[in-house]
Amino acid sequence: MLFHTMKNYDTIKITDRGGSAMIYCVEDDGSIRDLMVYALQAAGFSAVGCADGEEFWHAMRQETPELVMLDIMLPGEDGISILKKLRAVPATADIPVIMATAKGTEYDRVIGLDLGADDYLTKPFGMMEMVSRIRAVLRRTGHRAEPTVLRQGGILLDEARHAVEVDGSPVTLTLKEYDLLRLFMENPGLVFTRDRLLSAVWGADYYGETRTVDVHIGTLRTKLGPAGDILQTVRGVGYKLEAPHE
Repeated sequence: MLFHTMKNYDTIKITDRGGSAMIYCVEDDGSIRDLMVYALQAAGFSAVGCADGEEFWHAMRQETPELVMLDIMLPGEDGISILKKLRAVPATADIPVIMATAKGTEYDRVIGLDLGADDYLTKPFGMMEMVSRIRAVLRRTGHRAEPTVLRQGGILLDEARHAVEVDGSPVTLTLKEYDLLRLFMENPGLVFTRDRLLSAVWGADYYGETRTVDVHIGTLRTKLGPAGDILQTVRGVGYKLEAPHE
């Protein structure tokens, strides 16, 4: 039905984005799609959301992305069909694709990998996991990913080593504590509600108590010691990282 959109790929713009990789998020659920775009932009990527195959092919005619996040279950043309077409055309055959699958859809996942998907995520997934998978695929496929060494006050977060240091001394964090700290350090001064933190770190479909956020931030502050004071509570709203004044 939309196969004609694959023709004339010599007209697609290949843009040097100066280090900010463009990611297309093909997801029919508007709230999840918006959250994916938000998380990617917060992590330093450029991102565009597409609700279905038609929007995706339109975007492809404007610019070729560095990676595609592709949901399998889409209205109209499904993700498997889109992947087949991408892999069938030389101009798009090497674009990395990460498939998003629902629980219990092992067959679709296997088909996607057999057709050349570079990785997959099972829903529900956390936004930080998504960002980490994207960076890993970009590194593995030779595409440029953002180098990430973040510093705030005496805190250093090195993504390449998945390591955190405070004043040069290593600090051991759980995965969720690490993801929370990274989100705050990537967005100094930005206030996050508890619900936003739950969605970004635990996943859009997480139904646990918001108290989980308070507990994790409490333990994170304790592990960071005095440096953890930059993680501030905004009463009645949530939390933010207040960057220390130089």
